[in-house]
Amino acid sequence: MSLQLDTPDAFPAFPYDPPYSIQVDLMRHLYTSIEQRAVTIVESPTGTGKTLSLLCAALTWLSDEKERARRGKLKAAADDGTAKDWVIEQTMERMRRDLEDDERDYEQRLAEARRREEAMRRMAKARVVKKAKHAHNSKPDEGPEDDDQFLPETDQAQTSVDGEINVSAALRALMDKLIDRVRRPGHLNDDEEATCTKIYYASRTHSQLAQVLPELSRLKLRHSLSSVQNHHSESSQYPTPPSTRTVSLGSRKQLCINDELRAKSRDLDESCRELLGEKAEKRCQYLPRIEEDVKMLDFRDQILAYPKDIEDLATAGRHAHICPYFGSRRAIPQAELVTLPYNLLLQKSAREALGIDLKDQIVVIDEAHNLIPTLLSLSTTRLPYSIIATSLIQVCSYVSRFRTRLSAVNMLHLKRLVVFLDALKKYVLEWKDAREGKGPSEKTEVMKVAELMEKMGKKVAGMNLLEIEGYLKRSKVARKIAGYSDKQAEKEADSTRKQNNKGTIPPLHAVEDFMVSLTRTNDDGRVTFTLTPGLNGENTVELQYQLLNPSPTFTEVVDEARAVILAGGTMSPISDVVNQLFSHLPPTRVTSFSCGHIIPAINLQALVVCKGPRGGDLEFKAAQQGDPAVISELGQILFNFASLVPAGMIVFFPSYHFLNVAKAAWTKSGMLEKFGLKKTTFFEPEESVDVEKVLQEYAKSITVCYQISSPTGKKGGALLFAVIGAKLSEGLNFADDLARAVVIVGLPFANLASPELRERMKYVKRLEEKRGDAAAELYENMCMNAVNQSIGRAVRHKGDWASLLLLDRRYATASIRNKLPKWIGSGLIVRDGFGPTVKEMGSFYKGKRDPNMQ
Repeated sequence: MSLQLDTPDAFPAFPYDPPYSIQVDLMRHLYTSIEQRAVTIVESPTGTGKTLSLLCAALTWLSDEKERARRGKLKAAADDGTAKDWVIEQTMERMRRDLEDDERDYEQRLAEARRREEAMRRMAKARVVKKAKHAHNSKPDEGPEDDDQFLPETDQAQTSVDGEINVSAALRALMDKLIDRVRRPGHLNDDEEATCTKIYYASRTHSQLAQVLPELSRLKLRHSLSSVQNHHSESSQYPTPPSTRTVSLGSRKQLCINDELRAKSRDLDESCRELLGEKAEKRCQYLPRIEEDVKMLDFRDQILAYPKDIEDLATAGRHAHICPYFGSRRAIPQAELVTLPYNLLLQKSAREALGIDLKDQIVVIDEAHNLIPTLLSLSTTRLPYSIIATSLIQVCSYVSRFRTRLSAVNMLHLKRLVVFLDALKKYVLEWKDAREGKGPSEKTEVMKVAELMEKMGKKVAGMNLLEIEGYLKRSKVARKIAGYSDKQAEKEADSTRKQNNKGTIPPLHAVEDFMVSLTRTNDDGRVTFTLTPGLNGENTVELQYQLLNPSPTFTEVVDEARAVILAGGTMSPISDVVNQLFSHLPPTRVTSFSCGHIIPAINLQALVVCKGPRGGDLEFKAAQQGDPAVISELGQILFNFASLVPAGMIVFFPSYHFLNVAKAAWTKSGMLEKFGLKKTTFFEPEESVDVEKVLQEYAKSITVCYQISSPTGKKGGALLFAVIGAKLSEGLNFADDLARAVVIVGLPFANLASPELRERMKYVKRLEEKRGDAAAELYENMCMNAVNQSIGRAVRHKGDWASLLLLDRRYATASIRNKLPKWIGSGLIVRDGFGPTVKEMGSFYKGKRDPNMQ
């Protein structure tokens, strides 16, 4: 009996019959990649059903994997060569019944959880929820001073309080486990409850993840037990639940339901951690006590009973009066589909805190064009001088107060921490003094980690920072020191500081993050010193650690997971993703798949505009972006386009600076007023809160397409100016009349004056000396990633159509052209002059007016 899974030719769970051929090809590719433990990069344009295909392929494999595991258990029983046939047959039958009983029991638990949730919803609608009165609202009696709470965790464990017997951490854990076994008769404990193979589905934002569950509900997934289906047909609250146990993970910011804590906290994470350390009467009311863990387990089952997005999860927590943040964490082991934002998947500390184990699991990262910038951003840490100085004062004060009560090990680590902070503070001040009054180029310096450690002195250079960081993590002494400092401030009658510091991040946490960064591979990281203006008028210094290589952070995910799928609408250039993230893998493990678009070829016009009306080459480099003649000609080009393009037209500029310069020049020359004769004109807002308003007004101004010109010459539609890589270039849907043309002005190359970018390019060039153009390649790839995202705003479904106009002769070069998505690059048209370009556009839009040509 073979246990190898063959790739299916059809996917019955797919909701649309028949699916497009490219969807079947994509799902077959994904299924094969998961079975072969591959890393694959998938490019699937908007409108091709990317999310649906990802879910269908992965969950089909997961269903087949369950059956394979069942067959494997039965095969193991059948392989006993010493047993007789009838014994083997009875053993296999008994195992089959046991497996079915386990599944039935679990499904019944979920069914019961659904009934409870339905009852809670009805109760919530029928009554007015009264806010509970909390005991801690009244001011507690001032008892005797007790500083034991500020001792490190390792010393607290050895301190006898109220006559309690001192026990080791290991013995305490064993006692807790024994207590837990009698806590919930008839239920499996977490340690005993088997985890399952699961799919971790990550995207950049919760709004993107919210689109996953509706797609999941469309799949025609098999139900293992008809009894569950029969039960749910009796309830009108839910449709028949999918057979996939799903949990959505989020931060406390999205899931905390303690409104009082949210209102008074400057840092919700830290305030929550403080409450976790409080005694029973001061604990968060939504977190059940240890002896009431049955409530949390019931809520876990309720979470898994039916898929919930972040908002649904928070609502369910309010109805159950149980914390959805910790409830969702408890649901992870038994979940089959886990949706989560990037940071919770990519950061090792977040995975450990949530109990996420990626071993042999499937990782799907959607919107993966953001992955490399996200990895670099998550590994960046900042440490202002003020935090260094404050931390040093707090640690010294703490050591002075508790030196007689701290163990030798604690004293050793804290003294090392003092040495590190003192040396860092002294060097930062020396660096600042040496650069005061000098030119802008002298206000920034980039150095390797080893160079910084050497400049801090021999004591620090020989120090094991990992040991200190590990101690800070185990002992939680950063929070203890901050708590003690707040108490001292209160004693000195500085009540404002006490109020402001409550629930804020302890300064030592920033130091701890910085120390962790310094322990990474020296060649992969750089520390940047920057002299910046301070609040009091004096200059101050900020330190920033920057990881130049995104691969190490992601390598841990790749090495642990069974399969990794990176998916996006535009992942080109794919070679850049492979070079930056997967160069350490054997080529046989890395695959890719690029979908064509589902739209007919005649529905997309892609033109490179190489020459302007005056016959000169169009090349919008930084040096030309302030030239009045260049801006004037660009205005004339866009005016001609606006005369041809029906309905909505979006123009993307390479930077805010260029857009603002052009806007000022066109206002002065009257060109902006001329634009208004053709289309209502809008500009990308400076503030994010204004984006929705601008988009609504833009959509409202777009009238019926192909409207006959009015006597004033004004045509229907609107013109929207935006910036590549900014608020309107990603995640927005400009379908149909919202974007009948997308114009890209120039190429958005990053600022080479940035010290961080210069260091990264030097690093890449040195890393791949055999490729002399490695740095230039990286520079181009960063530019084209941004361009491709802007391009993807239009042509959103099979019946959509639009023109893509690339204004710069450099788009015709092979290196740039090859970095466009295949569905665009293969049909790219390059015309010699501006006249032929306009004629090409006219033919395209004329064809769209004729229904027979659509």
